[in-house]
Amino acid sequence: MSTASVQMKLANPAPLGLAGFALSTWLLSMINAGWFSGDSMGLVLACALAYGGTAQAIAGVMELPRGNTFGATAFLSYGAFWWSLVLFIVFFHGKVPAGFVGWYLFLWGFFTFYMWLATFRSPRALQFIFLALWITFLLLAGGEWTGSVALRMAGGYGGLLTAVLAFYLSAADVINEVYERTVFPIGEARTFSRHAVIL
Repeated sequence: MSTASVQMKLANPAPLGLAGFALSTWLLSMINAGWFSGDSMGLVLACALAYGGTAQAIAGVMELPRGNTFGATAFLSYGAFWWSLVLFIVFFHGKVPAGFVGWYLFLWGFFTFYMWLATFRSPRALQFIFLALWITFLLLAGGEWTGSVALRMAGGYGGLLTAVLAFYLSAADVINEVYERTVFPIGEARTFSRHAVIL
């Protein structure tokens, strides 16, 4: 009696997580950049909960059976970031000193910085996302610490750039997989042998 082996292919959750992050980041960054006033924050919060927070966390959980420590850590963490931001704005905004909010943003920047260091063997597109993001967090933290509108706006534009890069990688992952070829290049990282000299 023969038994047929069953192979299961797990879907790549990265495009979902990247899109949820990108869309929420774009909306919030338009306010930080001064394109829209704080009156638009309600829609940002709704998107942050549904897409930036929940969908991104789902993507993180989906990374676990794939054995992707980086993906699980990133998507679950940034999903939690959006949830924490919404909870802060809804319940505690105006009740926490700006300096403390600056530390909140700075520590997210620190987390993003060491996650960026972990992307150096990943496609260039992913490296650029994390590079732009940790700089964005530092600019926003500086804006809170100094009260500088210019720094806050610079952080907003940094967030817009980050969102564009995340949207690009999300689209590339989906489209390249569907067409089974590289339609949108992502700058695949070069691999080196143990004896290769890296200049």
